[in-house]
Amino acid sequence: MRSDIIKKGYTRTPHRSLLRATGLSDADFDKPFIGIANSFIEIIPGHFFLNKYAEILKDEIRKNGCVPFEFNAIGVDDGIAMGHSGMLYSLPSREIIANSIETVMNAHALDALVCMPNCDKIVPGMIMGALRVNVPTVFVSGGPMKKGYTDKGEPIDLATAFEAVGKFENKQISERELKNIECNACPSGGSCSGMFTANSMNTLCEAMGIALSGNGTILALTPEREELVRRAGRRICEIALDERFKIRNILNADAVQNALVVDMAMGGSSNTVLHMLAIAREAGVNLQVGDLNKISQNIAHIAKISPSLPNVHMEDVGRAGGMNAVIKEISRRDNGLLRLGNLTVSGENLGERVGASDIKDESIIHKVENAYSKVGGLAILFGNLAEQGCVIKTAGIVGERKFRGKAICFNSQDEAIAGISGGKVNKGDVVVIRYEGPRGGPGMQEMLSPTSLIMGKGLGADVALITDGRFSGATRGLSIGHVSPEAAEGGMIGLLKDGDIIEIDVDSYSINVLLDDDEISRRKAEFKPLDKPLNSRWLRQYRKLVTNASNGAVLEA
Repeated sequence: MRSDIIKKGYTRTPHRSLLRATGLSDADFDKPFIGIANSFIEIIPGHFFLNKYAEILKDEIRKNGCVPFEFNAIGVDDGIAMGHSGMLYSLPSREIIANSIETVMNAHALDALVCMPNCDKIVPGMIMGALRVNVPTVFVSGGPMKKGYTDKGEPIDLATAFEAVGKFENKQISERELKNIECNACPSGGSCSGMFTANSMNTLCEAMGIALSGNGTILALTPEREELVRRAGRRICEIALDERFKIRNILNADAVQNALVVDMAMGGSSNTVLHMLAIAREAGVNLQVGDLNKISQNIAHIAKISPSLPNVHMEDVGRAGGMNAVIKEISRRDNGLLRLGNLTVSGENLGERVGASDIKDESIIHKVENAYSKVGGLAILFGNLAEQGCVIKTAGIVGERKFRGKAICFNSQDEAIAGISGGKVNKGDVVVIRYEGPRGGPGMQEMLSPTSLIMGKGLGADVALITDGRFSGATRGLSIGHVSPEAAEGGMIGLLKDGDIIEIDVDSYSINVLLDDDEISRRKAEFKPLDKPLNSRWLRQYRKLVTNASNGAVLEA
């Protein structure tokens, strides 16, 4: 056992003495030591109950002959951090989480690991940390939130609440209606109920084989979720000393491929591109951002979930057969892209796991022949405006897939929010929000507030938005993020001026500003990037070390 280094032999007398102080007895020193990375935090709706799930998990681990040691990881709620300087800390928190797991697991030589995340950057951060430790690992998230309902019985969620702000400003809804949405959009604990970043990543954990079936769709705070937690506890004890189940043996190049295929079929959050690039790097898998288009071109988009389809939520996907039904259906015509022979943490390969699964509601999970689109729900665009690529959630496009318009430039999200609210953005405009990339922000803020204002003002089909920042999974519309190189490193997005004509063609995977080479060269020669002052020592460190979005926004060693 890996943990023998802290508990075996006479030289480890002081170590065992310290362990006894935590309640261990002689018999415990012959058992596997299991780390439980719990992201319990009281301010996040998807996490405030995870302390109770951890108790259930630890009880099951003890019953099955192992010793659990719970430790905690931090978390940032992107919805609460949204629209103010708190969002600067969201993406950097992914690195803190990964570092924390590596630190605790390796410092104490624990034998195996259960990760209990739920939201936003916490899932990929835990995956990255687990890959560094490389012991048998099971992921079990807290589960998705129920959808909410207005007093008129209309299904709503967090995206509804953000878009309601724009509708209220535009006098489309009353103050009473706004309050009703506020009180009902998030009705219970869990990760927000649509195909936002948290639920996208939790479903991809199933596709990668590092979580048990149901991880992405079984609702939080239900008996079914509690049983999933117990199954995870039993499973980690079964595999704790089995080297076949070290996470790098499961989360390999085939698992990354499977995640990207499923992501395209589900139309997941554009944030998954950023996180999968970072995860692939930790796993030693060579993944380039442009590789995603090769997958997208060959995978049908068969499940459309809020915000892309506001009436459909994760509980509906679970009722319709869950991720196993999605994977089984796309495997029928996946052009050989799914790696069904890859091992999963439950012991079967992916093909055996999805086995006899069937779609139970074809209005939620479509057959391939009746797909929403013959191509996947995410795309990478290239051109002189994004030489290293940028990301669009094609599943969330409102209006045409080709757009040509005049740039209206803002040097921060705050400027953009004020400009959109103040009526500076009109039909036919391309809103440019720059200096919000990993380095320029720093921290690559999510842009749910400006995109929601655009939708709320009824401009979703008539305005495009591009940014070197990123988007919440709740974003919809012609919204293009992760523009690389970013403005802070001299990217073309930083050279744009109001009135420049920008041309976007999603189906041709292109994005360009219509300027000749001489003009671009002249602007580059004159360009001096904006240097935002920072009071935070941590964010200054992050700015110095972080790569751009097309490289996963990881920290360079």
